[in-house]
Amino acid sequence: MTCQQIQDNAAPILVFDSGVGGLSVLAAIRQQLPCAPIVFAMDSAAYPYGQCDETTLTTRVPALLGRMVERYRPCLAVIACNTASTIALSAVREVLAIPVVGTVPAIKPAACLSATRVIGVLGTAATVRQSYVDDLAERFAHDCRVLRYGAPDLVDFVEAELRGMAPADPEAPAAALHGLLAQPGGDTLDTVVLACTHFPLAIDALRAAAPRPLSFIDGAEGIARRCASLLAGQHWPAAPSIGRTVTTGDPERCAALEPGLARFGLGPVAAF
Repeated sequence: MTCQQIQDNAAPILVFDSGVGGLSVLAAIRQQLPCAPIVFAMDSAAYPYGQCDETTLTTRVPALLGRMVERYRPCLAVIACNTASTIALSAVREVLAIPVVGTVPAIKPAACLSATRVIGVLGTAATVRQSYVDDLAERFAHDCRVLRYGAPDLVDFVEAELRGMAPADPEAPAAALHGLLAQPGGDTLDTVVLACTHFPLAIDALRAAAPRPLSFIDGAEGIARRCASLLAGQHWPAAPSIGRTVTTGDPERCAALEPGLARFGLGPVAAF
């Protein structure tokens, strides 16, 4: 199904993650489609997805997105989470009758960029161990050494910063990079794939923590271009609107996020 088949010009784009990582994807979509109505949905009740088992996500994500699509009637859904996408994207597409755009590690552009042919994949433990990552590396980086590291503390670092709180581990960016660079071959690594949508929100901290210049790359711009292509037949309102923000669980637990969400053009958090 393409959006040429959709008649409701007020139908929003649904951007979905367990936490705030989807904001990095939302920002890129806003650049491509500034007038598109947005529903930004967080599954806070199951945060963080990187610590969920695969069976849980394969069951939970399609069911939850199915209910959200029924309620908000979006023209397109974006799973703005590498972990959920690598585990549950196929299952979601089986149950939804609208286009679904997933988020996968940007290994192909990283391989094109790397001069040393050593690249790192920095994500959650659940993402970096997926066979999907093996397949991407084999298809697009077969002549590269691909190092991987799961950095759950960096997810919490980003969430804390957006809440205006001191992170539990202020050294999380440095520790995440050390986890890559200390591996065999890490001394010549020159390009890091940010394979968690939270991590681009920590790009300044990662650059500051890097012991030498590194290139960082993520998939947000590619996702936004894909959305724009799928939505080419959609006629948006004349001006941008404040996006709707919803969460599973208790929305009061997300109240501290609201000033940060407002910077991305999103309104107060409501319960799903």
